[in-house]
Amino acid sequence: MLLVGLTGGIGGGKSTAAKIFKLLGIPVYFADVEAKRLINTNEQIKSAFIDRYGSDIYLPEGTINKAKLGNIIFSQKEELQFVNATVHPIVKKDFKEWAAQQDAPYVIEEAAILFESGSHKVMDVVITVTAPEHERIMRVMKRDNLTEEQVKSRINNQFPEEDKIRLSDFVIHNDDDKLIIPQIIEIDKKIRDNGKIR
Repeated sequence: MLLVGLTGGIGGGKSTAAKIFKLLGIPVYFADVEAKRLINTNEQIKSAFIDRYGSDIYLPEGTINKAKLGNIIFSQKEELQFVNATVHPIVKKDFKEWAAQQDAPYVIEEAAILFESGSHKVMDVVITVTAPEHERIMRVMKRDNLTEEQVKSRINNQFPEEDKIRLSDFVIHNDDDKLIIPQIIEIDKKIRDNGKIR
């Protein structure tokens, strides 16, 4: 079974693309969603976070204090690296176990930090969803109730868009010029027909 990585910058539309692949019958592992679940449930992660940030990094009911963690990782790059280095190996293992249980021509891991984490190296195919930066900023401001400065800061913390595009086998353009569904149908057909792309 082929492993396909699907990524894109914040507000680019990768989750929308992933949902369309799912409608085509492709199993999708939403790495960011699963990472949040594992941050709240995995003892190894919890212990590492408490050691570094104190017990109040988790709320009394045992779930992560999102506001505190968000403030730490979005203002200090080394803390973002620590969180990724702690969480990613556990997500990677979880994805591997999940993928082994699927029955499909290929599976997708949808992940914001596919390149940052090095996960793209184990993928047979990599797809990046891209959109103009001003559109991404507007989407995220509306979706997450953030200021323009906050969104720009998050974009600047991510792997550069042009590098994602350069390192990808396929690029989905999520803008006003091209419809997203025909692009995804075409990519799905190529992956099914060609088996391994690279």
